[in-house]
Amino acid sequence: MSITVTTWSLEQTSPGDLRPAAEPSGDIRIVRAEVPSPEFSRFLYSAVGGDIRWTDRLGLTYAQWQEILGRPGVETWVAYDRGTPAGYVELDPQDDGVVEIMYFGLIPAFRGRRIGGHLLSYGVARAWDLAERWPERPPTKRVWLHTCSLDGEHAMDNYLRRGFRLFDTKVTEEPEAPSPGPWPGAGTI
Repeated sequence: MSITVTTWSLEQTSPGDLRPAAEPSGDIRIVRAEVPSPEFSRFLYSAVGGDIRWTDRLGLTYAQWQEILGRPGVETWVAYDRGTPAGYVELDPQDDGVVEIMYFGLIPAFRGRRIGGHLLSYGVARAWDLAERWPERPPTKRVWLHTCSLDGEHAMDNYLRRGFRLFDTKVTEEPEAPSPGPWPGAGTI
């Protein structure tokens, strides 16, 4: 069996495109994970993407995770709710001032609480000012990402509300497979 998956690519081409979300109530903090940690990044990846079929990095070795996270300009920004990781955004600078939001999302228990819009706004702002922290990187002139029909129900709306514009759509057939986890029944707190 296979399922039809639609993938949308979206972009911003100016810092002025960003329309920030309001900050959520409560003790929400966003902190850069400055020490590349394959263990922590794999935890975030599987906790956020387990129920929406993120699988592309699950087979990577420790060394491959280190290589990805250790590249100059790659940044992981983590949202915490009262000290507990709630979600993250991973920035991946590419050539010629392009920054891809490689991964973005919330752990299922934290979805629907207005944290996602704030985290995305913060992450996009950090993509636009990335060269200030990484002088060897050129100034950012484009920020882009992709999302798909398997992502959370509010993902596309969040991207559009933050000022992203659609530039490409692809439809593919993928093998139907169960979500990998983080474990069966994970979800609410």
